[in-house]
Amino acid sequence: MSDDLLALFRQTGALLDGHFVLRSGLHSRQFFQCALLLQHTRIAADICARLAHKLGEIECDAVISPALGGIVVGQELGRALGKRHIFAEKEAGGLVLRRGFQIGPNERFIVAEDVVTRGGRVQETVEIVRSHGGEVAAIGVIVDRSGGKRPEFGCPFVSLIEMNVETFEADNLPADLAGIPAIKPGSK
Repeated sequence: MSDDLLALFRQTGALLDGHFVLRSGLHSRQFFQCALLLQHTRIAADICARLAHKLGEIECDAVISPALGGIVVGQELGRALGKRHIFAEKEAGGLVLRRGFQIGPNERFIVAEDVVTRGGRVQETVEIVRSHGGEVAAIGVIVDRSGGKRPEFGCPFVSLIEMNVETFEADNLPADLAGIPAIKPGSK
């Protein structure tokens, strides 16, 4: 399944090669620009239906995602599961619930995201759910590029693609990347 999904990333121009600065601050030779993939509504529906199928045994009441990258994934995953979708968004440097979104006591959520490298936004979203008295039933992502370095979230973690993409600290770049200007194409 991941080979045909990687082919879709390449066909839509969503798998980029170059020198990138990730939201985590790490540098990489590859970047998954999921927005370029998910702009195609049929592809977004298909991919998130695949993710919903992998999460099918997980009981949940709703889906939550971190803005901005996870919103389309969360919306489509919620549609495929027949559940409501809410999202957390940035405010004063961190993620918060806004727009009147509510999390009920013991309400079970799947946290949806497009790409995980270090899992920071997913962890923030997990903490929001738990701080409001909800439960995190699972994490569902399209691409896990953490190479096993993501946090342990205390619940099942499901992805459609697992890739060990090399990342580098800014002060420890290989020569080929140091000679290429870095770009930061992701969300801020």
